[in-house]
Amino acid sequence: MKLQLALDLVNIEEAKQVVSEVQEFIDIVEIGTPVVINEGLRAVKEVKEAFPDLTVLADLKVMDAGGYEVLKASEAGAGIVTILGATDDATIKGAVEEAKKHGTKILVDMINVKDIEQRAKEIDGLGVDYICVHTGYDLQAEGENSFEQLRTIKRVVSNAKTAVAGGIKLETLPEVIAAGPDLVIVGGGITGKDDKKAVASEMQRLVKEATLV
Repeated sequence: MKLQLALDLVNIEEAKQVVSEVQEFIDIVEIGTPVVINEGLRAVKEVKEAFPDLTVLADLKVMDAGGYEVLKASEAGAGIVTILGATDDATIKGAVEEAKKHGTKILVDMINVKDIEQRAKEIDGLGVDYICVHTGYDLQAEGENSFEQLRTIKRVVSNAKTAVAGGIKLETLPEVIAAGPDLVIVGGGITGKDDKKAVASEMQRLVKEATLV
């Protein structure tokens, strides 16, 4: 089980500052969609150059032109690129094909997919590396979470690894870990805290304990 830090509401310099505080406790740093929109793939490149030992995920949420967008993200230093599960199979296949050329991994984000179980089964056969259940900001505000969806995809996915994102905090992490994802993605649960290092350290401890069991 790995821990990913999602950076969404920062610029490049702020991203570097946050990562510098918690880098020893995370496995993957995510350059979130808002950062990519504001800063471009330069954000991926600069964070990878500053922290070469960390895997950088480019949260592009690709919906079309999968191969091309994966190419550009890989050239910028991304080790993982996100594709939306709601897109066509052809887009996912193109992304997977291009990713293999660069040693890049594909994470499919299932945000707003209506039939999670059926779509996860379909995507699991397309050669992706991760399938991620994700409750977006707007639904988090209404009190929803991804934990039940995680249990669903764990039941039906046999090839890809599983991931979970959306509103995960230190107090809810044990429930997430109990569902057994391969990747836990935390944003504001770390970045919104005054002592980011302490929270990230405790999260890593819980994740590692679960991995050893």
